[in-house]
Amino acid sequence: MSGQKHISRQNVARMTAPGITARKGGEPIVCLTAYDAPTAAIIDEYCDLILVGDSVGMVVHGLNSTVGVTLDMMILHGQAVMRGAHKALVVVDLPFGSYEDSVSSAFKSASRVMMETGCQAVKIESGTYAAATISYLTQRGIPVMSHVGLRPQSVNVLGGYRARGRDQKVAAEILNNAVAAADAGSFAIVIEGVNTQLADEVTKAVNVPTIGIGASKNCDGQILVTPDMLGLFERTPKFVKKYEDLKGITERAVKTYADEVKSRAFPSKQYTYKFK
Repeated sequence: MSGQKHISRQNVARMTAPGITARKGGEPIVCLTAYDAPTAAIIDEYCDLILVGDSVGMVVHGLNSTVGVTLDMMILHGQAVMRGAHKALVVVDLPFGSYEDSVSSAFKSASRVMMETGCQAVKIESGTYAAATISYLTQRGIPVMSHVGLRPQSVNVLGGYRARGRDQKVAAEILNNAVAAADAGSFAIVIEGVNTQLADEVTKAVNVPTIGIGASKNCDGQILVTPDMLGLFERTPKFVKKYEDLKGITERAVKTYADEVKSRAFPSKQYTYKFK
């Protein structure tokens, strides 16, 4: 029975990068992050796109930023997500230092990620400088999703995680980055941490879908970090809506378990083996 279920899931048509692009101006695109197989399996039913984000460094590995995330870490988590997701398009972040040096180094990193994980696309944080890289990758069979606005890998240059585009010069730069990414061949663009007006302007200026995170409801889709929206952490960015209190639920369950172990209420007879 379980084997038949596995086969049926494998036969489900997976979303493609062109399929995401075709949603421009249409039904909003649902996106979330995942870093492991169980989570991917749960959200796969409801998501068009699953991002294996370099946010894994902070929400799973306890790093202070995404800068310390390695290519090996992204591949490990990408492999896990691909074991759980069968319907959604799976995109894996290229981490800091794995693609900025040259187009050839970017291709080496991206091709390794795709070959070793089986994912369908990669994501890079994009400025106008990245247009050549995006074009190089897409021409060689690697779909690229770009990321503009607040770029976590550039936190040391930007001076923190503040929303971007507060002045006209920076806003114009973000718009130019998005247009360059779209013109270079990106199939979608993540817009993070900008004001609504700028996000709307970017969405109208590019011919590919925009995926908002702390941007605008008028973006072509939305993405959140799954542990954030599930309430796993007390502190989250302003743009995160907590849809559940996973931290509280987990704490209550663990406390109950600890109390039952100490009182020897667990394991009771129903949770132990007794042979005749």
